[in-house]
Amino acid sequence: MYIQGYGILALFIFFSFCFALAAIIMSWIVQPKAPGRLKQNTYECGMRLFGDSRIQYDLKYYLYALLFLIFDIEAVFLFPWAVAYDKLGVFAFVEAVIFIAILIIGLIYAWKKEALSWLPAIKDGQGKENLPLKQDREPVISGRN
Repeated sequence: MYIQGYGILALFIFFSFCFALAAIIMSWIVQPKAPGRLKQNTYECGMRLFGDSRIQYDLKYYLYALLFLIFDIEAVFLFPWAVAYDKLGVFAFVEAVIFIAILIIGLIYAWKKEALSWLPAIKDGQGKENLPLKQDREPVISGRN
């Protein structure tokens, strides 16, 4: 029997679910059956644990990652445009200029909100910003402090 139209799609979805279910069943079959105290510990590159592995990260790191992704994806969109620039015409050029303008506006916004500064600016009584010159703590060297 020849399957037409949606039959191929239904068959593809069925095999996708079967493949996912087979992977789950195989992982259940080959999992370790005798977990012990040593196996349930967090593994940190063969070193002994020195603190809780669940710590809170500063929101800055997520902002940096998000900004990096935005501007990295921008390069992915602009490379094909630059390669086919001769064939695209004026309309594509205007679209690219609008795209770059939106990215520049986003960069200016992030700059104004101080999302790009690594150290927080300390404002004195006169409204001037002074960056901290010295850290509050000395670096902790494992085993010595």
